Formats: sequence, structure tokens, C-alpha cells
Amino acid sequence: MTSAIVGGLAVWVMGLGAGPSVDQAATRGTTETRATDRQNPLLPKEIRGIHVTAPLASLKGKLAEYASLKSEGLNTIVLDVKDENGTVAFSSSEAPLASEIGAAGNYYNPASVAKTLHADGIYLIGRIAVFEDPVLSARRPDLAIQRSDGSNWLNYRGLGWSNEYNKKVWEYNVSIAKVAAKAGFDEIQFDYVRFPSDGPIESAVWPGKTNESESTTIAHFLRYASNQLKPLGVRVSADVFGLAATNELGVGQSPKQIARVVDAISPMAYPSAFGSGQYGLTDPQAVPGTTVGYALSDFKTAMRGSHAELVPWIQDFSLGRSFTLADIQDEILAVRDSGARGFLLWNARGEYTPGALQPK
Repeated sequence: MTSAIVGGLAVWVMGLGAGPSVDQAATRGTTETRATDRQNPLLPKEIRGIHVTAPLASLKGKLAEYASLKSEGLNTIVLDVKDENGTVAFSSSEAPLASEIGAAGNYYNPASVAKTLHADGIYLIGRIAVFEDPVLSARRPDLAIQRSDGSNWLNYRGLGWSNEYNKKVWEYNVSIAKVAAKAGFDEIQFDYVRFPSDGPIESAVWPGKTNESESTTIAHFLRYASNQLKPLGVRVSADVFGLAATNELGVGQSPKQIARVVDAISPMAYPSAFGSGQYGLTDPQAVPGTTVGYALSDFKTAMRGSHAELVPWIQDFSLGRSFTLADIQDEILAVRDSGARGFLLWNARGEYTPGALQPK
């Protein structure tokens, strides 16, 4: 996969390599609780969900509007708890650093949102963008990826990243996740759980960098997060690039390792993110179901032997060509044929195609 393709992915994905196997300790504390966490009565047999940003959720009546899609088949909402801009949707004394650095907003009350959506029978996933964090990196340079002169490293869009090796960064993100879990969210989904893919990587410096592979570092973070969150009764999932199952992308995403420490993996299987020639297809976006099917087959192979489930993000937006309801239905058919747990629709504007969430 070329750097251009990876860069293109970074623009359109939410956030959004093989290394040494995670040691046995990486699985402790996760598999033991997996049987009980799946007893959540709201966890759908087939997840049919959408993504909602915190600003959209803050608009009067907007969250209820999304919830009304239940009549079309919606049963899951992925709501931003912390986004890729570093903004946290709410403030809490249990996550004090978010307030100290000015990251905490007042977009919604997490307990009220959980109560309201649960009353509608909707499964609630809280999305947390982890390592791309312009706010934390700017206000706490000691927690950021740096340059050799000690200044903050920035990607090509001028955004700072927090240091994947710094345990205080881990604690910060998990403290926010804990607030959402205690408020009633059913699942925590970690996005941007990777190393940066665009920017002058050659000039980046990671204080405290260890000798382990990048993929092991990412898996260790997810193990830590899972061990902290599972006792609170939530599922834990992670977003990864759609080509991560078979390509060394240089960002530390190994589905094989990640699958050992989470309940679900959500590959961003957008046909528009696959280049010409991928899977032998001249135009992967012209045959969306075929493209998604190939991608999920690769993930099933990579995740073999784990208990983690597949819940892919699929495309509900137009990029380069008009994407229609028929295209989305073609993707969904491929998801169902793959045996995945369900699917999540992605649209950066929060505008979803009517009829796309229909049950089988």
C-alpha cells in the first residue's frame, strides 16, 4: 500500500503490520469476562449502527432524530466521547486532566444520553479517538510526539499527536472511557489507536520509546484499556484500517494481536479507500460488495483463533463517484455473507441514506 493511499485513508477514516506476538499476560483479564459482557440484553444479534459526532448530538432534537431511525432498522449508535480534534464531549471530576487542558466540552450529559437511548432499545457505543490529540499535545508537550529540538511534531494537517509510549497518555484516555462506562455506555470503541500515517515521520521523536514493535505497543495499550474497563461491564473494540489484515502499514495495527485483547474489531472497509488493482479489481469502489467481502475475508483469517468479532465500518458517502443505496446494500450483503456481527455506517456529515439500515 502506497503512502498516498494511507494518507487518503487518514482523511476519510475516523481515525483512523505484524510484530512479535503479544505475551500471554495480554489476554488475562479480557477472556475471563467476555462471557458475561455478552449478556447485555441490548447487544444486538446483528449490529446496525451509525456514527454521531458530539456537536450533532448537542443540537436540540438531533439525537432523537437519529434514534427514530430505529423504525428503519437502527439498533446501535456510535457517539463521540473524545474526537480526533482532542475534544471531550463532557467534563467530569473523574477525568480532571480533560478540564485542566481545556479539552472538556459541554455537548451532552453522558448518563442522560445513555438512559434515553436505552429506553429506545438502542445499544450505545462511545468512540474515543486516542493518539491523534491536538489539544493534549499542545497543552502538555511532555505527553506529545516531539521533534529533535523538543518542539511538538505535527502531521501534514498541522495536528499534534500524543506519545503512544507514554503511560500517562494511556491513563488519560482510559479515564475518559471510564466516565462513559459508568454513565451507562455499553461499549467503548477506540479509534486512532495507532501511530501517525501522514506527516514528516522521519523527524518524529518519541520520548521513552521502547524496543518493542509498534504493533505490540498498540496491543499493550488495548490490553491495559480492556483490563481497566471490562470490570465496569462494557465491551471494548478497536477501529483499524481496512487493509491492516494483510498489509504492513507502518502504524502498528496488527489485527492478530489486537483480536486477542478486545471484543470486536471494526475495520474501515470503505471501497473508496482501496486503490485500483487491489484484490485484482480495476475499480474497487465500482463493486463495493466484492471489495468489502475480500477485506473481511482477510480479517477473518488474521483473527482466527481469537474470540473477537468483526463489526466493520462501511461506506455511506460519495468520494470520486456517486455512492447509492444499492451500493450500500451490496456492502451489507457482503458483511452478512462474511458472518460478521453487523455493520456501522460512516458519513462524515452525519447524513445517512434512507433504507440502508433495513434488517435481513
